[in-house]
Amino acid sequence: MSDKKSMTLTLTCPSCESAIDVLPTQDAHHAQCDICQEQVPVAFNEDHMNGVLKDCPCCSRKDFYKQRDFNRKIGVILFVIAAIASIWTYGLSLIALWLVDFFLFQKLPSIAICYKCQTIFRNVANIEEIHDFNHEMNDRIVYSDHNFHGEQLEH
Repeated sequence: MSDKKSMTLTLTCPSCESAIDVLPTQDAHHAQCDICQEQVPVAFNEDHMNGVLKDCPCCSRKDFYKQRDFNRKIGVILFVIAAIASIWTYGLSLIALWLVDFFLFQKLPSIAICYKCQTIFRNVANIEEIHDFNHEMNDRIVYSDHNFHGEQLEH
């Protein structure tokens, strides 16, 4: 028995925007939303079964970025609280938040996210091959549907 965890996906339902958790299997062709019962098409291949991320099973794109596995909404809420508290703490609350952020950055695992459909991939075997978030790539993909075919934008 292997200690290696299988890759998992969290995709967003196009109808109700709920999270849909999926394990890659060869016979899965749809992921069903537990809230609205919407069927979302997925196409898994052998790489996905092995935890290797080369293409998105939801939108077929090859453009991904990595980040630490921390909820963005909680991060924003913590920042707002620290910023407001800094009025009374003379900025010490922001330093405390920075220390918490530094600690979490060291401890939390990395995840990969598809630029196009925002599907989240956990336990990715080739996570070190995936680059950090690139604002220009994101803007070109989101606003003009540019396809980088997995190539990193370099200047």
